[in-house]
Amino acid sequence: MPEIADAQTYLERLLAAPRPGGEGVLAFYDHRIGVIGKDPRLMLMPLDDHLVHRGDGVFETLKYIGRKLYQVQPHFDRMARSAAAIHLDPPCSWDEVAQLTLDVCRAGGIDDGMVRVLVGRGPGGFGIDPAECPTPSLTIVAYRFHPRPAASFAKGVTAFRTSIPAKQNYLARIKSIDYLPNVLMKREATARGEDYPVCYDDKGFLAEGATENICIVDAAGRFVVPELTNALTGTTLLRAVELIENEMEVVFTGIREADIATAREMFILGTTNDCLSIVRYNGVPIGDGRPGPVSKRLKERLVADIAANGTAF
Repeated sequence: MPEIADAQTYLERLLAAPRPGGEGVLAFYDHRIGVIGKDPRLMLMPLDDHLVHRGDGVFETLKYIGRKLYQVQPHFDRMARSAAAIHLDPPCSWDEVAQLTLDVCRAGGIDDGMVRVLVGRGPGGFGIDPAECPTPSLTIVAYRFHPRPAASFAKGVTAFRTSIPAKQNYLARIKSIDYLPNVLMKREATARGEDYPVCYDDKGFLAEGATENICIVDAAGRFVVPELTNALTGTTLLRAVELIENEMEVVFTGIREADIATAREMFILGTTNDCLSIVRYNGVPIGDGRPGPVSKRLKERLVADIAANGTAF
């Protein structure tokens, strides 16, 4: 039988335990504690928080470059919508959550990074009833950003149709902690030696990637965005539309695989990579098999937009 330890002994064992991934953690905040920590060995969440054992919570991931946090308002507006959809409020105002997020990024001490913001139902029991949890939880973590090498953007990436179906529409539009389908999509991509998975809804329309929106430039030269009925509406996607809609036609409509077969370009839009061109889909080249002009233009403009409009901290 394992030793039954007092609090001091347990804490000593905790601090001595292996901590894989700890080198990537820059700073973190737990609303129960009320201070920012920097030792990843102490970055813990109660096991009876319903976020942990029921997936009952929401999150957002933001990027900062040159100490400028990108798309702050759109991210927190979406987080507020996701939280409202599951009848959850943070333990403080959303303005305070945003300010705390900037504070954690600043405490991380480096210019470029990522930050994850999680609001959970809170600790209180191992049942399913939200009433067990008297106070919601708020956890914010700044961590190192590992961008794709420039060669990936110059060369482009591959994608394929995953066997994992799109989420039900009412769940797909909530950025909840429950990302098991997304995890299985990514696992399948790795097993197949592909870069990105693409899922479809039950009507055969393109939905999204594991953590990205997928768009095309169709045979007519239009920027085509899936209708997003079974996909999360990305903050990067919406900003990309704003940055290019005065130069080319943008349409929101269903995309089938037959449309991809005739597309001039196919690309990913998301927080981590901004815009990244897919040059082969299901083993077949898209267009001429090289990153196209629209994806290159969007990448350049999103990078410039971060520098011009990111929130400094």
